[in-house]
Amino acid sequence: MTTPAAQGIRQVTVVMPAHNEDKHIGQALAALGTAADALQQARPEIQVAVTVVLDSCTDRSADITAAYVAGDPRFSSMNVALRSTGSSRRQGIRAALASLHQAQLNPAQPGSLQALWLANTDADSTVPANWLTRQVELANDGADAILGSVEPDPDDLDPSLLGRWLELHPFREDHQHIYGANLGVRGSAYLAAGGFPKLRAHEDRVLVERLRSHGFSVVATDTTRVLTSGRTHARAPEGFAAYLRVLGAELPAATG
Repeated sequence: MTTPAAQGIRQVTVVMPAHNEDKHIGQALAALGTAADALQQARPEIQVAVTVVLDSCTDRSADITAAYVAGDPRFSSMNVALRSTGSSRRQGIRAALASLHQAQLNPAQPGSLQALWLANTDADSTVPANWLTRQVELANDGADAILGSVEPDPDDLDPSLLGRWLELHPFREDHQHIYGANLGVRGSAYLAAGGFPKLRAHEDRVLVERLRSHGFSVVATDTTRVLTSGRTHARAPEGFAAYLRVLGAELPAATG
């Protein structure tokens, strides 16, 4: 299955789940604002919306997000009690799709979901300025999903652990890795593949597997690299932090 390249992107919606991320979310939101500005400067006809899904937050994440929502009409937030990154992503996208019924882009109109791009990241991650611009370029060239790369923050990791991670995750085009912190998908493809599953972990991998099984064009790139937290304290039982912790535990055997 392919998507006609002539169906250009007209709406970009960013969904970012957050659970007690007050140490990172301010920087994450600022970076999203910069990326949205860059896209709309290059493509002023494209509408951009950012939805922050605050999942069971008990810290200052909601207050920090509220300041961005008050200062920028492109930002909105919602509160959920799911304690699940996958379910939060799914709920955020569902809310974003519902809001489009009242916007210029109506999902009921033929082809409109092909013109919708759903960009996903995390509240402990900082996207580059070209993050949305590059995704739109690739989407307009025919990509139905884009798998971006991530880099753990060097300030968070022991150099030996960072080196091992980089050895296993080289930065290159057509890489084999899937990160929810840097994933984009066309609205029509997302719905055809059934969306994010209701899982506590690996919801991004399952979605990409479904997209590929449906024959959608999935492009992996390092041109939209996201900087993410290198903490090893796991919030998701099988998430990125947990992976780094396990990798660190294996490091002596790997280097010995």
